[in-house]
Amino acid sequence: MNGHVLVDQLAKTYITRQRRGLFKSETKEVPALKGVSLEIKPGELFGLLGPNGAGKTTLIKCLTTLLLPSAGRAVINGHELTRDDNAIRATTGCMLMGERGLYWKLTARENLVFFGALYHLSPADRRKRADDLIEQLDLGEIADRALESYSSGQRMKVAFAKALINDAPLLILDEPTNTLDVPSARELRAVVRQLNDQGKTVIYTTHIMSEAETLCDRVAIIDHGQVLALGTVPELKASLAREAVLRIEGVISSRASQAVAALGGVTRTAVQAVNGHTELTVMAADGAALLPRLIETLTTHQAVIQKIAPEEVTLEDVFIARTGRTLAEDTRAVPASQN
Repeated sequence: MNGHVLVDQLAKTYITRQRRGLFKSETKEVPALKGVSLEIKPGELFGLLGPNGAGKTTLIKCLTTLLLPSAGRAVINGHELTRDDNAIRATTGCMLMGERGLYWKLTARENLVFFGALYHLSPADRRKRADDLIEQLDLGEIADRALESYSSGQRMKVAFAKALINDAPLLILDEPTNTLDVPSARELRAVVRQLNDQGKTVIYTTHIMSEAETLCDRVAIIDHGQVLALGTVPELKASLAREAVLRIEGVISSRASQAVAALGGVTRTAVQAVNGHTELTVMAADGAALLPRLIETLTTHQAVIQKIAPEEVTLEDVFIARTGRTLAEDTRAVPASQN
């Protein structure tokens, strides 16, 4: 069992073609990864935290040999990327693109047995492995129905089982709780923790801050194809220990938010809509000294304050401090000039 991952200056640039007029087009380079470097130790549960479009899935696809990197190198389970790709695939379990990697006309059991055959498991071993996973993930009642009759969440559980079929030392999960209901997501996270306790290395990508905070030994915050922060959850929170975080809820216009951002002592702000109102997060060197000026500025700009309170530092606050945006914002929506 290995489970060691070393990534050194890995880069990936997509070449896209844009139409200009009826008969003309031009190519454009879109950098998805910009020199990512990190090391994941054997037996570690490592989180990749970032918004949609940050580069998490591109990084995972490179590590699982689905994409060729444009530059840099990676060593996965002791095997060099682009040189020993078959060995990397044989020693890695992957849950990528969720349910789309399954055959909907087959049953869950037939899917698992089929993918076990692709990993060269013997007929007896792949049937036993499929039976064990069906029991572990509580799929017994539906295991012999065609996947086309499953709900989206049920298909996600089968996709998770498929990632475990070869019992690999390295497990890579890309947004595994996407589309799952709350109890199913909690159940899946419990299985992930159990597998990690058994010695498997797990790479877990998510844009849900609470998942990374509760599950992962270490977290890399990634945005615009770059690692912006790396460390344990306490280490990342401690990096903001000298800053105060104020959370304001109410009816707050963009002009009011911009006025707050311009106040002296404010280091970062971020705005998001939550349940019909605005949530403004303000980071400042001295929250107590800023508070009177903050309230005055908001009321001057006709903001209606419903709640204002200091907050404990979270991983999302660390992300805001590094990027000036919340995790809920989609990186792909950011203009190219800001990349």
